[in-house]
Amino acid sequence: MKIIENIKLKVDETHTLNILECGNKNGVPVIFLHGGPGGSVGEKSLEFFNENHHVILFDQRGTGKSTPFLETKNVTPFHTIEDMEKIREHFGIEKWTVFGGSYGSTLALLYAILHPERVENLVLRGIFLGREEDVHWLYEEGASYYFPELFEEYKNFLPENKRNKIVDSYYEIFMSDDEEKKKAAAIKWANWEDGLVTLLPGEVDNEYTDQKMSLAFYECFYFKNKNFFPTDNYILENADKIKNIKTYIVHGRYDIDCRPIGAYCLAQKLENVELYITDAAGHSPYEENNLKKLREIMNGIK
Repeated sequence: MKIIENIKLKVDETHTLNILECGNKNGVPVIFLHGGPGGSVGEKSLEFFNENHHVILFDQRGTGKSTPFLETKNVTPFHTIEDMEKIREHFGIEKWTVFGGSYGSTLALLYAILHPERVENLVLRGIFLGREEDVHWLYEEGASYYFPELFEEYKNFLPENKRNKIVDSYYEIFMSDDEEKKKAAAIKWANWEDGLVTLLPGEVDNEYTDQKMSLAFYECFYFKNKNFFPTDNYILENADKIKNIKTYIVHGRYDIDCRPIGAYCLAQKLENVELYITDAAGHSPYEENNLKKLREIMNGIK
């Protein structure tokens, strides 16, 4: 899929977003939402789409090529929803298909709740509802039972007296002035999550990258602050506002990162939904069965 244009859009006095416009200007408009918090977009993000789609992708505030990097001022999911509206208006799009996976599915659902009139379809993968129980499962206890050796690496980076509240303890490090310790913490945090996303785990990479820092820093920042939600179960409590929007949900049966129960509970709240629990698949959208189903869904949206 060709890149039409790469633009920089200033959305407030602090933040400038890096935005890619791809595909066919006359095609079906789609906004792509990357995961994290703290992820970014890249060439692989286009693998779900074809030349019948007009795809808009952007690095969320503080991530990727958006500036300033790792900024915390005015960085919440609700600021991202405001940014999506500014992007939509910039491109003159009336309604679009909102495509998001993992934390991107959280954003897609929030956007639809707040702007249902702007959503033609929701295409969601690896549902993350952002509840305390979802964060606890992933970073404190639950996923740890399936990958105990990897969890030990992540937990034991902390002093023994700091391991009873892991997210809080990592947050202290990321908010400190010790740059070397922050880099070491980013590697441990990112390696823990990266080790869970595929059905068959890959090799652990202990090299520091800005991408690992962005992922670890923002995930910890958001989760320490309860995702900045007004209530813990905000998405499901407001699901009636989106119950009639055509929604497609793809979720790996063996997704350890985000449990399939989240996708199931969401689908139960909706009336115009197709739920696909993909076998032999984990959390990653690039697992064969997840990718195949997502492409099939997008090929059907004309």
